[in-house]
Amino acid sequence: MNQAGKLAAGSLIVGGVVLALKVLAWYLTGSVALLSDALETVLNLASSGAALFAVVVAARPADDNHPYGHHKAELLSAALIGLLILGAAAMILREAWHGFQTPREIEAPFLGLAISFGATAINALWATLLLRRGRALRSRALTADGHHLMADVVTSAGVAVGIVLAVFTGLTWLDPALALLVALNILWTGWQVMRDALGGLMDEALPEEQMDVIRQAIADNAHGAHEAHDLRVRQAGAATFVDFHLVVPGDISVNDAHDVCDRIEEAIEDAIPGSEVTIHVEPENHREFTGITVEDRDRS
Repeated sequence: MNQAGKLAAGSLIVGGVVLALKVLAWYLTGSVALLSDALETVLNLASSGAALFAVVVAARPADDNHPYGHHKAELLSAALIGLLILGAAAMILREAWHGFQTPREIEAPFLGLAISFGATAINALWATLLLRRGRALRSRALTADGHHLMADVVTSAGVAVGIVLAVFTGLTWLDPALALLVALNILWTGWQVMRDALGGLMDEALPEEQMDVIRQAIADNAHGAHEAHDLRVRQAGAATFVDFHLVVPGDISVNDAHDVCDRIEEAIEDAIPGSEVTIHVEPENHREFTGITVEDRDRS
């Protein structure tokens, strides 16, 4: 199993421990907010399972049925995790509504909060690790799972504040009120995760900063050619697919044109790890004068 797979498997273990602690905290206190917090952790386990499935499938090499690889499995998993986050928010809203209708005193609040705090600390540390390693490994499934866990951390913090205020003020409606506010924050997180995943599934272009890096890599290494145009880039999981047209002098040899392409491909792969580059070579009469110009470098 690769590193991303090991991290995803670790999320299942961490999720199981955190769920057990949160259920215990709810059992001791009877708090509707802590119940909502525990319900979200059930979805954390489900999203971690989806992330594990995704990174294992995405790591499979290309085959006859999937010539471009299995990278989009991560995007499908991220979309599923986004739906689960939205589902968690809906469940919390439901429990908060019941809490408003039938408010109740919170029992053993500080023992419950201590247990919940321990679970939250574990979640925060693991979410930070997932986000950091997910970005480094270019794994959308891991980063989506990290965002989900971080949303759970925010939930737990809001719940803790609500319980403390409810205990010291005697205002029992504060318990479900804080759960309501946290649910709205989770809805926003879920929408962001969903949007990122759907953007990848729809082959959305990379951010302009990364596009500039690719353009610069082409311009700096395409000496021997006139220009590059029709640059298209899409990302699927950890893979970035780059393709464009390269205009070369009409009298250049096939070997020389191939050397230019090799040099450009290596530069792009160094600048964007995990990239797969496809270059369509064209003669100079196809020049458009609107792409990445490199002719001036040839004359220097």
